[in-house]
Amino acid sequence: MTVMVAVPDSPEGRTALSAAIDETRLRDTDLLVLNLALDPLDVVGMPSDLPITVRERTGHADLADCVLAALDEYEGKVDLLVIGMKKRTPIGKALLGSLSQRLLLEAEVPVLAVKR
Repeated sequence: MTVMVAVPDSPEGRTALSAAIDETRLRDTDLLVLNLALDPLDVVGMPSDLPITVRERTGHADLADCVLAALDEYEGKVDLLVIGMKKRTPIGKALLGSLSQRLLLEAEVPVLAVKR
């Protein structure tokens, strides 16, 4: 099985990547890194002892759609999705959508949500 991590270009993305590496080691499995940034992911410093696959984002599609499409593509192979979460105010939660919230509600695999 595989641990998948969604990594936007943010501190929360780096926190999620670190947590996913820890989960990959704990589960003795593969890591699939879904880069949600438009620039290629900097793989310098990633552990060389783990089987890591980096999948780059294509186009400017909705980020949640990118993650859910990747989960569909790897259906049956991903047993955990790791995401980073931002602190949001109650008003922010009511007025704006959230990538993390949507993934928590729509992903059909267990989701590990980590905060900085």
